[in-house]
Amino acid sequence: MEKSAADYIFGLHPVLEAFEAGKEFEKLFIQSGLRSPQLQQISKNARELGIPFQFVPLEKLNRITRKNHQGVIAYVSPVSYQAIEQLIPMIYEAGRMPFIVILDRITDVRNLGAIARTAYAAGADALLLPSRGSALITGDALKTSAGALSHLTVCRSENLKTSIDFLKESGLKIAAVSEKSSSSIWEKDLEGPVALILGSEEDGVSAAYLQKADVHLKIPMPGAMESLNVSVAAGIACFEIVRQRIAAGL
Repeated sequence: MEKSAADYIFGLHPVLEAFEAGKEFEKLFIQSGLRSPQLQQISKNARELGIPFQFVPLEKLNRITRKNHQGVIAYVSPVSYQAIEQLIPMIYEAGRMPFIVILDRITDVRNLGAIARTAYAAGADALLLPSRGSALITGDALKTSAGALSHLTVCRSENLKTSIDFLKESGLKIAAVSEKSSSSIWEKDLEGPVALILGSEEDGVSAAYLQKADVHLKIPMPGAMESLNVSVAAGIACFEIVRQRIAAGL
C-alpha cells in the first residue's frame, strides 16, 4: 500500500522542529555520506529516543519524494508509544490480568490495522511491535483499524527477545500461534495473564520466539487450506482468550 505524503516530513528544519515539538516518529531515513551539524543532531536525537533510523542512498530518498528533502525523511506516527516495562505493572496495579498481542514481523499495513481492530475489540491491553522489520503505523493503518489504533496502547521494542523475557518474568504465559504445534488451541489454558505472539505473513513466528513460548497454539483446519491470513488467526486466538476468561468468570 502506498504511503501518503501526510505520513512523512522532510528537510532539516522541519524534522528538527518535530523533535522539539515532541512528535512521535516511526522511523527516519538519513542520506549516507552526507555530513552536517543538523544531520548529526537528528541522528543523535533518534538514537537517544530509541527511534529506528537508517543511513540510505540518495536514490532511496528520491524514490520517496523528489522535493528538497536535504538528506532526511522522517515518518511521523499517528500514535504515541508506551514502554512495555511501564505498562505491565500499571495493569497489575489496576487489578487486571495483562493481555498483550505481540506482532513478529507483520509487514502488511492492512494486516496490522486489522489485528489492532481485533485486539481492541477483544480487550487486549496493548500491541507490542519490534522497532524494525514491522509495518509502519501510518494513516492507512489507522484507517484499516477503524480507529482502534487511536485507543489501543502500542509498545515498541528495540529487542523483542528481551521484551518477551520481561513478560515471562512478569508472570505472563507466552502463547505462540503456529501451525507447527501438535495440539489444538482449544486444549490450552489461556485464562491467566497472557502474551499472544503472531508471526509474519511469510513464515510465521520466528524460531527464536517459538523456543521462548510456553505454549504453541494450532488452529484446527479440517478444510484443504494449510494456513490462515494472520489477521484471521489473530481473531480466532484473541477471542478464544475472551471465551476462556468469560467461562472462568474473569
